[in-house]
Amino acid sequence: MQLPRWWELGDPCAWTGQGRGTRRMSPATTGTFLLTVYSIFSKVHSDRNVYPSAGVLFVHVLEREYFKGEFPPYPKPGEISNDPITFNTNLMGYPDRPGWLRYIQRTPYSDGVLYGSPTAENVGKPTIIEITAYNRRTFETARHNLIINIMSAEDFPLPYQAEFFIKNMNVEEMLASEVLGDFLGAVKNVWQPERLNAINITSALDRGGRVPLPINDLKEGVYVMVGADVPFSSCLREVENPQNQLRCSQEMEPVITCDKKFRTQFYIDWCKISLVDKTKQVSTYQEVIRGEGILPDGGEYKPPSDSLKSRDYYTDFLITLAVPSAVALVLFLILAYIMCCRREGVEKRNMQTPDIQLVHHSAIQKSTKELRDMSKNREIAWPLSTLPVFHPVTGEIIPPLHTDNYDSTNMPLMQTQQNLPHQTQIPQQQTTGKWYP
Repeated sequence: MQLPRWWELGDPCAWTGQGRGTRRMSPATTGTFLLTVYSIFSKVHSDRNVYPSAGVLFVHVLEREYFKGEFPPYPKPGEISNDPITFNTNLMGYPDRPGWLRYIQRTPYSDGVLYGSPTAENVGKPTIIEITAYNRRTFETARHNLIINIMSAEDFPLPYQAEFFIKNMNVEEMLASEVLGDFLGAVKNVWQPERLNAINITSALDRGGRVPLPINDLKEGVYVMVGADVPFSSCLREVENPQNQLRCSQEMEPVITCDKKFRTQFYIDWCKISLVDKTKQVSTYQEVIRGEGILPDGGEYKPPSDSLKSRDYYTDFLITLAVPSAVALVLFLILAYIMCCRREGVEKRNMQTPDIQLVHHSAIQKSTKELRDMSKNREIAWPLSTLPVFHPVTGEIIPPLHTDNYDSTNMPLMQTQQNLPHQTQIPQQQTTGKWYP
């Protein structure tokens, strides 16, 4: 990762982690113009100190070439070693990194990058990051410490901030110093500020974006926030025009006059640009008024002591099991008394019923019983389909096909002519030819 050729390093402490870098644009490219960029780029060293500024993009590269010599077996002179190496970064004493610091490594054969924008709350507090390198071939590890000393910036925060969404870049590509420098140079040409800082870089995946399809070399996209000390240029304000807002609502590209200055290398989605003017923002802090819906301040939380007293569960047992069981038993006894001991019986019912009604009931019951007995002994009448059938030619009466003891329950109701005995075929007349018997 090298600086562009048109950058001149004004402060040598920027690359050794001792301060901030001032880069001066060459007159042939930008005229007499001074651009101050506070982005810090540093290479990995063992237990080193870096001094980023609050609110300014910080980038730290973890180079695989540096760790190759620390993993045995050591490569021989002239031998090329390309072991897969991955890195694990965490805050000392904790499993993860600080909230403002991110890490990315696309593959085990690429360098890792720590990047982020420190906040003002971390100024003056040294942050120790443990960097553990894993050799995936030999399973050896190497650990280094990175001490981040966050300093306060004089011009923090810059009042005018703009966030661009670049669709044809991944976050690790945008973190390269030459690519980021080219982008800041393009922004400077359309904005013309005196001071321009790269504030933060965020992958589109961290904003809820989707992983692109592995076709046509699609990129995931990256958000880049920059800050300046002068108001937004007319080119950047063109995004707020009603015509461009309408085109964005219809998923069409807006018409931006300065888009051609970015299009050669950066494909910007102008519908997702965000312009923030810190000078016009009104503080939304409101004093909390105690009242309905707000709990009073209970003071400092005091956890219970370690020495807990033994608890008697006899009362809980009585309330939970004994009382419901006793109530259920009483209800069962009451129901049993009603169902068993309070029954009137048949004799009491007959005594309270008039005699004439009992006589009618007895007669009906006796008649019903006689009909049921008679139905068991009666003969079943033969259906009409089983009666003798006349022969269609001779006129003879043909007796039934069954005997008296024949079970007619399985007999069909209708008999076909093919089943009849002594049946004679009737000759039919044909349209042509002779007659046949």
